[in-house]
Amino acid sequence: MDHRALTRLSKRMSLALRHQPGRFGLTLDRAGWVAVDELLAALRIGRADLDAVVAGNDKQRFAVERRPDGVERIRANQGHSVPVDLGLAPTPPPERLYHGTAAAALDSIRATGLQRGGRHHVHLSVDVETARRVGARRGGAVVVLTVDAAGMARDGHVFHRSANGVWLTEAVPAAYLS
Repeated sequence: MDHRALTRLSKRMSLALRHQPGRFGLTLDRAGWVAVDELLAALRIGRADLDAVVAGNDKQRFAVERRPDGVERIRANQGHSVPVDLGLAPTPPPERLYHGTAAAALDSIRATGLQRGGRHHVHLSVDVETARRVGARRGGAVVVLTVDAAGMARDGHVFHRSANGVWLTEAVPAAYLS
């Protein structure tokens, strides 16, 4: 499977596991898991293609695990717009985190801060390069904002770290952005 095909499949998997599982006839459990066999059947793909997407995804969007009963299951690590409980414990963040976004959104962000929109959390990166890549996904000029995560934590804002290293928080008020 070539790079473009893997990217298309990754986007379909994200749609099925993060946003519209019902569209594919899937029911996620409360933590966002679904049996691998169910996902394979729903997407009409083979296991090798699924494994290629999971292993080759630079953002490590998906997690696969084997339950004690032998059933393998898969879920998205974060970014859900459907109700799930990822079971992430509050975690003290580093001093600074970063958020990449389109330059066109900058005025709105400066006025209202970063909002989660239809997702469960605002997603933040630990380094500028990752934030830049995330911000570039929609095309156009990219701006990387620095988040005073330590200041937010001192002021009572809660942070979580997903299995693939993405930092999550409910919102980032404009006062903590530079």
